[in-house]
Amino acid sequence: MKPSANLLALAIVASLGLTACQKKSEEMMPAASSNAMAADSTAADKPADAMPATPTSAKYTVVFTPRWTKANFPFEYPDTSFIHKPHFSGWIGTAHNDAYRIFAEGTMPTPGLERLSEMGKHDPLDAEINAAIAAGNGLALSESDPLKDFSQTVSFEVSVDDKHPTAGLVAMIAPSPDWFAGVDVNLMESGGFVASKSVDVMAWDSGGDDGSTYFADDIDTDPKKPTMPNRAPHFLKDGKAMPVGTLTFTRM
Repeated sequence: MKPSANLLALAIVASLGLTACQKKSEEMMPAASSNAMAADSTAADKPADAMPATPTSAKYTVVFTPRWTKANFPFEYPDTSFIHKPHFSGWIGTAHNDAYRIFAEGTMPTPGLERLSEMGKHDPLDAEINAAIAAGNGLALSESDPLKDFSQTVSFEVSVDDKHPTAGLVAMIAPSPDWFAGVDVNLMESGGFVASKSVDVMAWDSGGDDGSTYFADDIDTDPKKPTMPNRAPHFLKDGKAMPVGTLTFTRM
């Protein structure tokens, strides 16, 4: 074969090969595009990651810091007795719903609250709380040790859930006729449980005794009177009721 013929043959072969490659490339492009579109469609159809569910329960460490001192409450402050030194009984309470409260302004004291406020005893209040728990109106019994050294604090735990978001807690102010410290605090705000919360603890009169001083003789009230905020001069400053302590709730 002549050289010119060889060159012509090679050019034809090269042209055919290039045409084949272009055709193959064109055939592959729609498939690749289709795959990309399918991938995009899959990504669009995939639901976004769900937001974490709001916790339906929580447990708190509760710290009680006393403020009932002679410097803050000088009127007849009960530090003259060698036996009955100022102290708080152990705290007791539970988280509850609206169907149950350990105490409330204007309501009659239960036998358990009356004994707690007069003697600092947890029974039969603990039985009343356990009955509320059994009925579904309380969550779990919480208790603490007494506090006698006011340079210290006392701590305990309280559990709450979305059906029992409010912590009701009481402790006797001792010595006293029937005075107690109490709070009823909702720990759920804006649909979730707070990380921490501090509340003033006020003095209350259970309504079970007519005594009007720290060391008053036992004068049982008959009939009982409603539980009310304590307006005795022992807890007032310039006519305003002063907190006897602070309770700080910190979510665990």
